Amino acid sequence: MTENSIPVIVRILDKEYRVACQPSEEESLRSAARLVDQKMREIRSSGKVLGTDRIAVMASLNLAHELLERQQAKEEINTGVNERLRNMQQKIDAVLSKENQLDL
Repeated sequence: MTENSIPVIVRILDKEYRVACQPSEEESLRSAARLVDQKMREIRSSGKVLGTDRIAVMASLNLAHELLERQQAKEEINTGVNERLRNMQQKIDAVLSKENQLDL
């Protein structure tokens, strides 16, 4: 543990884990643990995956997949927004250029 970290106990699939984190990150850590616990319980209840290690790996893969999908969607949105901003800036520049020519 680092100097300012605190021990936080989280429960995942009925097993307790002690994790060190900054006091300001405790609630975020607890939320993450609840999400991991939920995903692992969903996988365990499906009955298709046996063993805690395999359940943990499948939950990790599912969460990573969801994260990557959201990142890709965010990048696509950002690309679209940036393109629209460039188009708007070009239009503004064109209008200002015409106005400057009229002032001459």
